[in-house]
Amino acid sequence: MSTLSISDLAREFDVTTRAIRFYEEQGLLEPERRGQERIYTPKDRTTLKLILRGKRIGFSLAECKELIELYDPASGNRKQLDTFLRKIAERRAQLQQQLLDIQAMQLELDTAEERCHAALAETE
Repeated sequence: MSTLSISDLAREFDVTTRAIRFYEEQGLLEPERRGQERIYTPKDRTTLKLILRGKRIGFSLAECKELIELYDPASGNRKQLDTFLRKIAERRAQLQQQLLDIQAMQLELDTAEERCHAALAETE
């Protein structure tokens, strides 16, 4: 089994070593220690990959941790996958609502802009 240093992980995933240490403090990563040196396993690498993927799609660290903790290959990861699908649906609904809110705000801006142009035209 090959191991990685914190610098190796940071370089591979283009994150700071500080971010990796933060994930460790949050209980998401559990590297072995050799004195002050952190030794990361392929499992830690996979966990970091999942954390970063979860963040990219808008999951909180708590949600990422929940999904990672549900990993259970003996059950075919059924609970993990069902939870992931539910969270995806929730995130999609949030994004849809945000999109509607943005569209409504754009209409408000269009109206305000038209009123400003009309007021300026009246002053000429």
